[in-house]
Amino acid sequence: MAPLVFVIGGTGAQGIPVIQGLVQDGAYAVRFLTRDANSPRSKHLLTLGNVSALEGTFTDEDALRTGFRGARYAFVNIDGFNAGEKTEMFWSMRAYELALEEGVEFFVYANLDYVYKKSGFDASFRTGHYDAKGRVAEWILLQNRDPAVSERMRAAVFTTGPYMAMVLAAGTPMAPRVEDGVVTWRDRADGMDLQVAIDLVDYGDLARAFERVTGRKARYVDTSLDEYWTSGPMGTGGRPTGYNADPGDPATMSLRANFTGFWNMWKYSGGNRGVVQRDFGLLDEIHPGRVRTAEEWFRREEEKSKRLGTPSLWERANNLRPVLKGLEDGRKGRL
Repeated sequence: MAPLVFVIGGTGAQGIPVIQGLVQDGAYAVRFLTRDANSPRSKHLLTLGNVSALEGTFTDEDALRTGFRGARYAFVNIDGFNAGEKTEMFWSMRAYELALEEGVEFFVYANLDYVYKKSGFDASFRTGHYDAKGRVAEWILLQNRDPAVSERMRAAVFTTGPYMAMVLAAGTPMAPRVEDGVVTWRDRADGMDLQVAIDLVDYGDLARAFERVTGRKARYVDTSLDEYWTSGPMGTGGRPTGYNADPGDPATMSLRANFTGFWNMWKYSGGNRGVVQRDFGLLDEIHPGRVRTAEEWFRREEEKSKRLGTPSLWERANNLRPVLKGLEDGRKGRL
């Protein structure tokens, strides 16, 4: 019998390919947590075989215990845009503790950079949905250094960045617009890391790659943060970052505050010499066949569209759809 992996965040943009990779050769079985086992994303995962759904939420201790029980491994990616910064930190830590209680052997935590710390605690880089995960990751690795803990359950941290698919999706910070027939990114992000497994990609290079692959015009227009928060894809940014977070709580960051730090983080990380850096040599060693450039990703997506008969990159740019689960669900106000 294949060893069981319990996945939290399995229906998200990261979780779906993780589950697909785990079960594709029959090496693992997966149980994933979902609020709705009949949602389109849940139904898709259940068609993969060797996959089962557990209905519940990550803020329910009984559901977490049930999910971890009998599982040999765990992959945990809690949605900070659902919970908000404070709630995400508590339930990520609690998930780790419950996994240890229930006998999980190896715990993998899906992380983002603790950019506030990496910047020397510079307030202009404060990005709540990154910092929450970064704090928890450090805490998990600290527990793992204790032999009495690591003998019971080992742990690893998987640190990523924005998903490449977000550059052609609705509602994301880097969503483009088609202006006079030209795909246009108007964002404050020169030198942005679009995905940790690809590269630190300059937006100008991104637009040129889109043109080479599709034959359609594309461009990048660097804008000020003031203009971004007037006409950008996220509006004025007045809403809470976590759609279940209490807007009256002083600890709740607004979208504007959170993503101002986000843009500053990537602006000052260009060339792999800034606040956020990656060891691409190590990534090549781990995954020699990985996608290394934006152009390669665009070409693969275009080829896949032709093979499957799905919308092309140009069609997707003209009809942006969500890739993030919270946006697809309409960000329902429930944990």
